[in-house]
Amino acid sequence: MIAGLLQTGSRPVRRVLDLGSGGGHVASHLSPGWEMTLVDLSPQMLEVSASLNPDCEHLVGDMRTLRLNRRFDAVLVHDSIDYLVDEDEVSALAATVVAHLEPGGIALMLPDHVKDFFEPGTDWGGSDSPDGRGARYLEWTWDPDPHDTWAQAEYSFVLREVDGTVRAAHESHRFGLFSQTQWVGMLEDAGLSAVPVLEQTEEDRPPRTLFVAQR
Repeated sequence: MIAGLLQTGSRPVRRVLDLGSGGGHVASHLSPGWEMTLVDLSPQMLEVSASLNPDCEHLVGDMRTLRLNRRFDAVLVHDSIDYLVDEDEVSALAATVVAHLEPGGIALMLPDHVKDFFEPGTDWGGSDSPDGRGARYLEWTWDPDPHDTWAQAEYSFVLREVDGTVRAAHESHRFGLFSQTQWVGMLEDAGLSAVPVLEQTEEDRPPRTLFVAQR
């Protein structure tokens, strides 16, 4: 679906900027004919991505302040966008998108949640490796204050090593939670024409709301 939406702009897609690209999993599923530039804050994540996407350009950078002084036919921002927790941060991202997008280019933003449809929830899972390693996780999400622009996620991990030793870890994360109206308004204030699009998915979960913007 991502590749299809990135090609709905008024110009052909050849150069794609992936902001907050992480370990490059999403990029690895996109068109091999595209020239992709992957940007992330973490050099370690970019090293993982470089092994998965050796033909892509990898750069360390912050999606809120990045300025490469060049433009792309499409800009992609997937789940890393969740870590923008106030309107100033989203507006800074939108300015970065505008600065790097060719006229007629398309931008796709994929937050995990929007306020209109958010429901507290719990998820869990895990897997085992043939070498004896294994992992189990529990994810718990809720919104402590419905009047602000962020919600909370708690993650618990139980990790088994090759020698059978087991350890537990816990992380707390805040993620941005904006309404569709807020998203469209922030993108349009930056000079983009934006619409919400309901994700098409065969996964066993509610579809996400995506935002497609054009310059």
